[in-house]
Amino acid sequence: MVEQCVAILGPGLLGGSLAMAIREQNLAGRVHVWARREQAVAQVTAAGLANLAGTDLREVTADASLIILATPVPFMRDIAGQLATFSLQPNVLVTDVGSVKAPVVQQVGAALRAAGIDFIGSHPMAGSEQAGLEAARAHLFHGAACIITPETDTDDAQLHRLEQWWSALGCRVSLLAPGTHDEAIGRISHIPHIAAAALALTTLNRDPTLAQLAGQGFRDSTRVAAGDPDLWLGILKENREALLDPLRDLHEELGRVLAILENMNDEHLLKFLQDAKNLRDSCQQPGS
Repeated sequence: MVEQCVAILGPGLLGGSLAMAIREQNLAGRVHVWARREQAVAQVTAAGLANLAGTDLREVTADASLIILATPVPFMRDIAGQLATFSLQPNVLVTDVGSVKAPVVQQVGAALRAAGIDFIGSHPMAGSEQAGLEAARAHLFHGAACIITPETDTDDAQLHRLEQWWSALGCRVSLLAPGTHDEAIGRISHIPHIAAAALALTTLNRDPTLAQLAGQGFRDSTRVAAGDPDLWLGILKENREALLDPLRDLHEELGRVLAILENMNDEHLLKFLQDAKNLRDSCQQPGS
């Protein structure tokens, strides 16, 4: 699936990785990258990731057949409002890579559709605790799940086009309604981040030097807590409603194991551990 011109709005980890992958796999005639800061534009240019890189949103998107919003979710609304005023290419398709979908579809999608521009949400599950263009890599999307979130009135041809696009990048594509996506990702991505942050605080708050004694298990369990706090503030805030029930479930599980240990019931403790192992062992995704 080769696009005439792909405009990537945001040169961070995902945007930079997209530019690398597109160029390596020849998935676009041209790659354009937009950034808010001249320093980021200079980085993209120096790395040879784009045919055109700049801070002028209108110029970067003018020739694009596919536009990918790769900024933090709170910035997408303003960008969509600007795109809606531009004279973009006929049949242009806009998508995003945000990890929250219902607010994006409701606000970003509505602004673009009002201007006659097709928008379909996307979420490649290919992030990292690292951030910035320095962490980008061309193979980030190989084998990764990518969830596309169409609406009931989404154009079938554009949806098929987007499915082919992500598949060409090496993703395993699936479709979910925006709200269903947010509930699912809240449990499998956002709650684990909260749990990792809580674990890091619980372990190290009283004595940070304990980290010097920690092994790989601690590093694996808390790795995602090293993610950009500002980025995660936006994610958790946007998906707040979908996080409340799974947080209560987590609280309940921790309360259960606390009660088991307080009363030291071997049978119940073994079942707690065995149930968790069985569920974890059932994960067959790459890298699991």
